[in-house]
Amino acid sequence: MKGKEKSGVLVLLSLLATIGFFVIDIQFASPVDTKADAGRTRARDPGVRAGTGYAGGPVAGLSDKELPFFELGLEDFNEVEDVADGLGPRMNLDGCGGCHAQPAVGGSSPAANPQVAFAGSTDRVPSFIAKNGPIREARFVMNPDGTPDGGVHALFTITGRAGATRCNIDQPDFERELRNRNVIFRIPSPVFGAGLIEQIPDSAILANQAANSPRKRDLGIRGRVNFAVAGRTISGQTNNNGNDGTVARFGWKAQNVSLLLFSGEAYNVEMGITSELFQNERDQTPECQYATVPNDTQNFEAHDALTGTTAIQNFANFQRFLAPPKPSDDTPGGAPSISRGKKLFNDVGCTACHTPMLRTGISSVAALYDQPVNLFSDLMIHDMGPDLADGVSQGQAGPRDFRTAPLWGLGQRIFFLHDGRTRDLLVAIQEHKSGSSRSRDASEANTVVDNFNRLSEGQKQDFLNFLRSL
Repeated sequence: MKGKEKSGVLVLLSLLATIGFFVIDIQFASPVDTKADAGRTRARDPGVRAGTGYAGGPVAGLSDKELPFFELGLEDFNEVEDVADGLGPRMNLDGCGGCHAQPAVGGSSPAANPQVAFAGSTDRVPSFIAKNGPIREARFVMNPDGTPDGGVHALFTITGRAGATRCNIDQPDFERELRNRNVIFRIPSPVFGAGLIEQIPDSAILANQAANSPRKRDLGIRGRVNFAVAGRTISGQTNNNGNDGTVARFGWKAQNVSLLLFSGEAYNVEMGITSELFQNERDQTPECQYATVPNDTQNFEAHDALTGTTAIQNFANFQRFLAPPKPSDDTPGGAPSISRGKKLFNDVGCTACHTPMLRTGISSVAALYDQPVNLFSDLMIHDMGPDLADGVSQGQAGPRDFRTAPLWGLGQRIFFLHDGRTRDLLVAIQEHKSGSSRSRDASEANTVVDNFNRLSEGQKQDFLNFLRSL
């Protein structure tokens, strides 16, 4: 944990109050200043909130004709793929539902990692995969010739699996790359409420970027949108048309612009299954091809549009119609504590990036038309400093840049940050702070984390209770 000089923070707070743009309404008090401090000396993460809440179901208001598309998408999302379906030759798992399982289908990494059992008879379980650890994908930062890589290197192969009689390929040498400090990780991000996020107009995101600029400037917040630009499919970089010019918003670096693109890329990168959107195998070893390419295509012989829909469109429909998570009014800590924590969340400056609410615009789906989206994100990318940097660029997002992670559903997530390095919210908050203005690599969150650190222990507990109520 990295500290800042106390005097510097006091000077900053005094200056901000004098200017009048930003007044932090916090009482930096003794550890027994609030009720939350009674009987304890240190604030702590309350842990994962019990139950599933309103998670995994369809968004309210779907029509009788829209609901079957959600249900078919849910079925496809949970389906386990095999070699005959086009699985592989390299993959990280055999289904979407295995990765997005906590606290319900569409969520994040579950407590028990299915990748361990999936490894198969010939694959080794890499050292960074554990039974009780997060599901991870691995990316290599650099190629052997020193040029940037950034692409996903799948953990497992179909060698030795049923139906793969002639295929004989090896896993990447992850242990060597770990020794060379050339591996970074990503964990699954929840897709709850993804259709609402997709329907937020670019203009709303850009207007929010310009809003409250004096306060953001004083906090050191300089977020920007990730405009869609062309990239290399095989590297997992942005894959939409470079002439598109729209705001991308899905993925850890906001690298994908739509749910269909997000779905097609995941099918290809995470499971090795090609589609009409991504027609080429990532590993084209001839002896390891057992299904017609592309693997997932429109069924023109189907008797109706529903049964003829492609798998990637089913995935997109499921995510598009998936309801957002429902927060708790009183758990953990009780309603008064959550209310105080919500105010503190704004006071310390978190809402400068974690925008509590945006709105959808015009939509062909009535349930998504002009709706509030309580996502706690601005959907922009921010410089998070050297300690969170992963060395990978995607679109306009550089090695230290990450999308503001939506916080709705945070109360029921197990693993935090892009690589799942911690289960503790307090650690996750502190990891947002690194670098300095002197070395020109300061995280945009440094001042905000300083403000949080100056809270009393009781105030911190209220803050954490609010986060776990989401």
